[in-house]
Parts: sequence; structure tokens; C-alpha cells
Amino acid sequence: MIRLLARNIIRFIILILVQVLLLDNVLLGGYLNPYFYVLFILLMPFETPRWLLLVAGFLLGLSIDLFTNTLGMHTAAAVLMAFMRPWVLSMFAPRDGYEPETYPRIHYYGFGWFAGYAAILTFMHHLVLFYVEVFHFQYFFTTLLRVILSTALTTSTIILSQFFIFRK
Repeated sequence: MIRLLARNIIRFIILILVQVLLLDNVLLGGYLNPYFYVLFILLMPFETPRWLLLVAGFLLGLSIDLFTNTLGMHTAAAVLMAFMRPWVLSMFAPRDGYEPETYPRIHYYGFGWFAGYAAILTFMHHLVLFYVEVFHFQYFFTTLLRVILSTALTTSTIILSQFFIFRK
């Protein structure tokens, strides 16, 4: 239990640093923004209580907001993502339920399961983030294009991380 907590704290800090120091400086063509920090919420254990998911989402989003000076945009998106995670997990649950002592990783449940799970939650996060950022429906379709392209880039990056960083 202590080892799991320490691993999640280290993951939290590393993902924030990677996001703030590296990926916030990446903007491809004005439409692609990778937000790798959402991986923290995606990789939390299945047994994580809902209240802890919400607190973790709040702290994660607040940390990114403090570094990027975005006044709660990332916090709102991360809390929504943490709130919707149990619902998305129940949508993708195997017939017998999730195996005890497993985690939401590509190595446990396969590529299709993880890609769908990550894509839906990342899309929800990006939808809230980009529409709160614009806060106007005049640019509805360009913002939607940004959401779709950034979701594809972020999901691809997250899936690649499963093969290179988070091995079995």
C-alpha cells in the first residue's frame, strides 16, 4: 500500500514536470496540444475511491494551472475527467469484472480496451479544456477540430508510453 502511494506521488510529480517543462512548449500547427498529464488519472488503480479520484483530479489540474497561469481551466477539465472515469470504466468492464490487483494498463486488458478507455476520457478532458479556454461558441468548429486533433495526439502519446515506459 505504501509502495503504491509512493509510486503514485512520484508519477504525479513527474507527469506535472513533463507537462510544464516539455509539452507546454509544444504547439503543432496551432491545433495540436499534447496534454500528457491526464495519464495520471487514467492509470490510477481500479479500487481508487471516487472521492480520492476527485481530489487527485483537483490537485493535478490545480498544479498545472499554477504553473501555466490558466485560472482553473485545467482543474475543471481534470475534475470532470476524474468524475467520469468510474462510468467509463463500467462501460468497458469485462463480463467477469476487473481482475483484482490489476491496473488500467494496455498490458492487462489489451490495446482496444485501453485505446477506447483513454480516448473517451481524453476527449472529455479536451472538450472541457478547449471550450472553457475559448469561452465562446463563435469558434465552435475550429475548437472542435482542436479537440479532436489534440485528443488523437494525446491518446497516441499515452498509448506509446504504455509500450515504452509502463511495462508489465
